[in-house]
Amino acid sequence: METPTTDGRVQRGNETRRAVLGRAVEVASVEGLEALSIGRLATDLGLSKSGVFASFGSKEELQLAAVRAAQRIFRDAVVVPVEDLPPGLGALRALCDSWLAYSRRRVFPGGCFFYAVSAEFDARPGPVRDALAQAGRAWEEHLTDLARAAREAGELRADTDLGLLVFGLIGMLEAANAQSLLYGEERRYDLAAAGVLALLRGAASHPELLA
Repeated sequence: METPTTDGRVQRGNETRRAVLGRAVEVASVEGLEALSIGRLATDLGLSKSGVFASFGSKEELQLAAVRAAQRIFRDAVVVPVEDLPPGLGALRALCDSWLAYSRRRVFPGGCFFYAVSAEFDARPGPVRDALAQAGRAWEEHLTDLARAAREAGELRADTDLGLLVFGLIGMLEAANAQSLLYGEERRYDLAAAGVLALLRGAASHPELLA
């Protein structure tokens, strides 16, 4: 049976974990997951190193927890705002626009968290790479599901290559994210939004479906 003392300890532990993960995703989006350390985060937040260590136990577990936290933030920022739209071409465009808005408003200080950290681990087998790959595939599959629904509804041409379409959409989104950061140019998002619209119109059975 839990006592008020143990309840309070659990609550403090949960609060510490949330604070550490909030700081961890901020740091990783700018400096990468390798920049994370229990000591650094403890110092940044004014916490004891032992308290942070008790919440995670190792650098790899801290990195994995940061990836999971970033997935939740990404979903809340990108997917949830448009998830009630009926599946199809309109929802696919809205989801891409939602992604551009997420990157533009710097939900993570370094732009898209997953774009920022994937290059660190794409050639390094292990649990962190696996977690990042899973997150990337889940995003790709979500876009593909909407594209498939649009094709089945007759909104996309029957011969549309869904893999190629989604690859092109992701490429434009990620280019806008990277170039806006590198060049300091907000207009890269406008270019990407126009590119997304052009790509979808080119595949649409009736371009006027996209106003």
